[in-house]
Amino acid sequence: MPTILFSAPYMIPFLERFRPIFNQYDLDLIIPTVSERLNEEQILDYAGEFDGTICGDDHYSAHVLKACSPRLRVISKWGTGIDSVDSQTADELGIRVFRTPNAFTLPVADTVMGYILAFARRQPWMDQGVKAGRWEKLPGRSLSECTLGVIGVGKIGKAVLERAQAFGMELLGNDIIEINQEFVEKTGVEMTPLVDLLSRADFVSINCDLNPTSHHLINEESLAGMKSNAVLINTARGQVVDELALITVLQAGDIAGAALDVFEVEPIPGDSPLLDMENVMLAPHNANSSPTAWEHVHWNTIRNLLDGLEIPYKIDELS
Repeated sequence: MPTILFSAPYMIPFLERFRPIFNQYDLDLIIPTVSERLNEEQILDYAGEFDGTICGDDHYSAHVLKACSPRLRVISKWGTGIDSVDSQTADELGIRVFRTPNAFTLPVADTVMGYILAFARRQPWMDQGVKAGRWEKLPGRSLSECTLGVIGVGKIGKAVLERAQAFGMELLGNDIIEINQEFVEKTGVEMTPLVDLLSRADFVSINCDLNPTSHHLINEESLAGMKSNAVLINTARGQVVDELALITVLQAGDIAGAALDVFEVEPIPGDSPLLDMENVMLAPHNANSSPTAWEHVHWNTIRNLLDGLEIPYKIDELS
């Protein structure tokens, strides 16, 4: 009977829904206490005890993977990003790594547009003011007056640009790979170097993957190139942004604000200066929120686990 380390925080609350499936396929579950993710030390507590895992952003470093090998055969990641897994070491050890690509394109793109509208129209701040007894008309902007720069024009970046096009925004894009010319012509996005994008955009949306080329892509130097009235939006990965550098420019008023769904350390530390900034909107890594998307990922993650363990199943039983 294979043993599974079941640590995906989005699935644990609904475990009883899925337990009959695990029982049907004779899978024994280890269910640790999980807040946001398991760190290396927490995973090492179970090293050698499990054949597969259904996990969130648990830290499967080279050291952890070697300690869990050879018993560990499959990592089935709930979600899209696998930057928390040392994929090269996993491949060398014969550990299969699965995910659900493009699962959250629509809710994340909607989240980005929500932040843009909130900052442009100043709605959260006017709401707070009126409730506090102030009748202050804050200056807003029409999105048709604004320029959006998207860093990472993949599935999510494209969806953001398509939504922004409908609002009449001027569109800029940046990516390390060439973007399909048909998409460029359809949306009117201008693909441009990062330095140029940052110098022209009123809103900068980070939608790239986290990899060696994007780690701290937004740093002291790149932030210095942004407009003073610009807003930075990060719904990708916290480590794309040098958080200390961002805090510095926000405190100095060198940019107008930030909307952050992700952070370098999650949950965000209680002493972070970001928590006290009125020009910052924060969320608990929840841009993927969508019942439809979550349900799809739940079942696909289970299918990926069974595939990795080479356990045959009927498709109609897992949907």
